Amino acid sequence: MVEVKFQGVGGQGVVMASEILARTYFEEGWYPQCFSVFGGERRGAPVGAFLRISHEKIYLKCDIERPDHLILFDESFLDENATARHLMPGGIVLLNTGERHRSERCRPYTLAEIDALEISKRNGVATLVNTAMLGAYVRVTGGVSLDRLLKVIENTVPAAVEENLAAAKEAFEEVVVV
Repeated sequence: MVEVKFQGVGGQGVVMASEILARTYFEEGWYPQCFSVFGGERRGAPVGAFLRISHEKIYLKCDIERPDHLILFDESFLDENATARHLMPGGIVLLNTGERHRSERCRPYTLAEIDALEISKRNGVATLVNTAMLGAYVRVTGGVSLDRLLKVIENTVPAAVEENLAAAKEAFEEVVVV
């Protein structure tokens, strides 16, 4: 089983990203389970989403405490000590950042960086960075194909479909593993 945690703020498309990724895995033969956590405020308030995927049916009904992958839609959520403590050994952190953190320090996880905000703006979807983050995630993890992700985006996003497809493709090419 693979567990993924998404963390961001309202307006970035965190919940929709978890749903798109769950559907992508489902269409590639996996069993997904996704759920989200957010308060009454939406835009700007912290939002979390969780995804479990497995080749077998999932019967767990609890929170994800130690994910295999952590997708941070906002750089303010990166706390290297907390990340290392809560992420499974060998896990991947995908960080949306405009600055590169090319730290030479040894980490117990892999850090991948993408400027999803800039990519999203260039492609006309403003601060909605979900499809760019998913394009980068697919490249870094290799868990599902980019083609499948693009088909799901095409059939799922309610507006600006071509723009979202372009953002996902561009992020797939630009993500950097530090």
